[in-house]
Amino acid sequence: MEQDNLQYYALESTKRGHVNPLFKHMQTPLALTTSYAFDDGLTMSLAGPETERTLLEHYTLSSLYPEEWPEDKDDEESEEEDGKAKAAKAKHMRRYTTLEKRPNKKAQKDEADPLGTSTSILNTLRKRGVPVEHDPELRNRFMLSSPSFSPSLYMSTVHPSAPTQILLNGLDSLSRSVEKKSSNLKALVEEHFDRFLKAKSTLDDVYNEMRNHGTEPETGSLRQTRQRSRTHMRSGSNSLTPGDRVITNEKRKNALAHESDYGTAGIKSPLTEATTKAEEVWGPALGGREREEFLKTVLASIEHNKKIFDAGAAVEDCINRRDYDDLADQYAQVQRYAKDARMLADRARDNQTNLTDAHIHQVVITARVWADVQNRIEKFKGETWRKLHSAPVGSRNAPTPDGKVDEYMELISILLQLGVEDNPIWVWLLSRYDHLSSKINANFERLRVELEVQRRRLGSGKRPSGKALAVHLQTAWDRRQKDATEEMDTKLVNQFWDKENASFSALLSTKGGLLGEVIEYWETTLAFIEGVRQRSLPIGLDGSSRRHHRLSSQNCKELQQGALELFALVRDQIHGFFVDEPIEDLSSILPLPQTPKSPISAQLLSPLRPGAKLSFDVNDIPPMSQSSGAQWEKFAFWPPHSNSLSGVNYLSKINNLIGVSAAEMANVRVVKEDPKFVQLLRGLVGDVRERSITAVCAAWLVDSENCEHLEDWTRSSEKPDLTNMPARYNAFENALLTNLQKIMYVPETANSPGSNEVIPHPSSRHVETIQKALRNSLYKSFSRMIEHAAAKPAHEHLDASGDESLTTPVVAEHTQGARGESIDASSPNVRKLLTLANFQSLRSDVVPALISSFESSFLQTITDDAKTARDVLSQMHARVFQSYARPIVEKVRALISTGVNNPTTDSSRPSDARPYVYDVLLHLVLVHTEVSRTSPSLTGQVMSYSLEQSSAALLEAFKHAAHMRYSLAALMQATLDTEFLAQTLDNYTTSKASDIQSQIYLALDERTDNDARQQLQQGLPEMRAILKRLRERTRGEFGCFKRIRERKERRAREGEGGSG
Repeated sequence: MEQDNLQYYALESTKRGHVNPLFKHMQTPLALTTSYAFDDGLTMSLAGPETERTLLEHYTLSSLYPEEWPEDKDDEESEEEDGKAKAAKAKHMRRYTTLEKRPNKKAQKDEADPLGTSTSILNTLRKRGVPVEHDPELRNRFMLSSPSFSPSLYMSTVHPSAPTQILLNGLDSLSRSVEKKSSNLKALVEEHFDRFLKAKSTLDDVYNEMRNHGTEPETGSLRQTRQRSRTHMRSGSNSLTPGDRVITNEKRKNALAHESDYGTAGIKSPLTEATTKAEEVWGPALGGREREEFLKTVLASIEHNKKIFDAGAAVEDCINRRDYDDLADQYAQVQRYAKDARMLADRARDNQTNLTDAHIHQVVITARVWADVQNRIEKFKGETWRKLHSAPVGSRNAPTPDGKVDEYMELISILLQLGVEDNPIWVWLLSRYDHLSSKINANFERLRVELEVQRRRLGSGKRPSGKALAVHLQTAWDRRQKDATEEMDTKLVNQFWDKENASFSALLSTKGGLLGEVIEYWETTLAFIEGVRQRSLPIGLDGSSRRHHRLSSQNCKELQQGALELFALVRDQIHGFFVDEPIEDLSSILPLPQTPKSPISAQLLSPLRPGAKLSFDVNDIPPMSQSSGAQWEKFAFWPPHSNSLSGVNYLSKINNLIGVSAAEMANVRVVKEDPKFVQLLRGLVGDVRERSITAVCAAWLVDSENCEHLEDWTRSSEKPDLTNMPARYNAFENALLTNLQKIMYVPETANSPGSNEVIPHPSSRHVETIQKALRNSLYKSFSRMIEHAAAKPAHEHLDASGDESLTTPVVAEHTQGARGESIDASSPNVRKLLTLANFQSLRSDVVPALISSFESSFLQTITDDAKTARDVLSQMHARVFQSYARPIVEKVRALISTGVNNPTTDSSRPSDARPYVYDVLLHLVLVHTEVSRTSPSLTGQVMSYSLEQSSAALLEAFKHAAHMRYSLAALMQATLDTEFLAQTLDNYTTSKASDIQSQIYLALDERTDNDARQQLQQGLPEMRAILKRLRERTRGEFGCFKRIRERKERRAREGEGGSG
């Protein structure tokens, strides 16, 4: 008995959660052999495995050795207490509910293994990890007594690897169990057989009474029915016979019908009519009431959730009004409504309670409104994303008075307020990078295509003639009075240069240009990287957008690299345009129907902007001109047949743009931090400079061969002795040197930050190229001037190439000089004299000025070249002078030779010079007149040279005279002739002429005797008187040989005498 109490105490202690260590170590705490009645009504015989399973099932334990009180027991007790409290309120429960046995929800039904290997199926399944505690359906599939028992699942799970012997033993155990249950069932039937028959008879009587509606049944029928029932019951365990099937059919025929056999057929029809009338009378009222109640409920819900209903319209109104701040507030309010509804649903699910009707309406309404608002917001977000992708950098330079900021900042703020997954800052910066990259490529490729088409058209035209070229070259001189930039070249060439210059100005300008957009993009990117621009951005609802404010380090690196790539793209496009040769196949850039050197089937997509209007017809692309070896064929930036003056003028501007833009790029932080890219910019400026200088110098030499056409035989207004040729040539050469100096040094970048890093110092090679071009230009120009002076001028109009006709002043036979004197340009002597005067000016003024300009511009002395240029000019001057003086000298020699060798018969003393002297002087008067009227500055030189040559002719004639000895008369005549000629031309006497005259007197003295000498000395006073008389007599004839000052004094004296 003590043992029974001990075991019971151990069990109850375990049930209450108190485990005594003494019982914890008991091996078989409940292995009793006596019956025991528990406090809760359980009475069992504690003997064997059946007892163990019963205990586990009754107390819903998983083990007979628990270590702590199960938590589900506490839940069960609380549920029982809650059930008692609710029992009083549940009056609608069935009347006999209290008599029914309330099953324990926590209890788990268990059975022994049908094969006899275990006392508990559940323990076996738990060991195998099958979750049967919380899944009754799965558990029933393992219970043999369950209708859903699955033999295959049972065998594959409980006995997956049982040996054959165990299965055979299990089969025997299962057979014994079936026999035992069958015997128990038979015993039950035999024990209660009389009670069963009595109950069956009672049921048959009730059935017949209901079937016959209260009439007396036939005796035979009742007896037959009882007999049939008894027979059926006694033969229940036997096989069916044909008689059984007859009984079954009879039973079916006598079975109760649904409408008539249950006693309801009599009242069904009246009830149906009453129901119909009730529906007709009260149906509309009841239905209307229901609808009224429903509408009231709906209206109440709408009124209660009016703010939620108005949220969708408020959001749409904010979008239409573009009130984005209010839109964010409205959207945040809707999000709070949705959050509240979600919390209601989650709370009901967690507490396993039902929502009230009001809460259900709130959840449904909020869900519908939230879906509608989400659709509107998502649509608005999509439109905002599209606007953000196309929003430019710095669409407004500064905030407007109403406080608005840049468009992209406004769009980013909207997206951050509404909340987005992607970072709008990152997306916008990437879209701007793609946009600028495409724009740079498209603009430069468009420029190259349009310029190449113009190059081909110019190349296929005629080259301007030399005279037409001279009209353009002399604009360097005309620009002193007016801006003649448009006349520097032909119309088509000027259009080419204007387009190139304007395009580079638009692309490389830092204010509104493409480079300015790239720099502004980098500055904006840098502001986002440093977090400056994010200070004014919203953080979104509950700070959800704060994560988008800070760019990751990887994103910052990619943005910096992207900005550097944009600058590199600008640099590469400029470098390629100047360094690469002209494009041969335009189809690589522009899709054309058919282009020269392009396959007809080439169907390439144009990288140019879609819809961009080109300046030419893509169906009318001229072919490339045949190569002629001209220098311009190597340069894509140089228009064909362009002169050096227009080229150097425009290239100086373009090089300045490139230099300034390179300095601007080098001053950007992302570029400054990359030394390699700075060197690339330095190389860009150097390469563009070299290509420009090469192209200009090549055109310079070509133009120098046509510089003679600058001579139009018109006098200079500043220096009447000269034509306009020296001034025009000086202006042309100076314009080239000045603009080449701009190309070389890019002086306008001197004050630009970053210019020292990207503007390389001019190399000696570039200076030598310009020096060589200047030297060759001088030689070619002077040579062509001599040829032009010797050639007879043409008097036709100048026909320029292209679509225009250019004319220069027609060179007439006589052109009006600056002093009112006409210039006979048709006379070779006049042209030679003017050329001599021009050469004197070139040698003394122009060339030294050009040398000085070169040395000051390029900081390099060229003494040797200056000396060489002066020597060449002297030689060329001598050539022209000789070509002019040779006919004069030959005529003088002929006159003197004929006169000296013509003997005279007069032996008296001479009283006058011989006729040949007068012929020589008259000829020299003509020469003097020609020279003084054409170029007075040359009179002294020409007349001095003529005197020298006349004296030399006299010396030669006296030496080789026919008579070798001179008498006194002949000696006096020769002396008189010589002295009269010398004194008449005394103003032009030179040391050389004096020496020659001395030699004449020596030659005469050698050919006479001593007496003649003495008599000559005695007759000198007489000869002086004769010479004086001759000079006075010929003063009017040979007065042109007198000094100008003497003539002015004489005229002044004559004027005073006349007035007195």
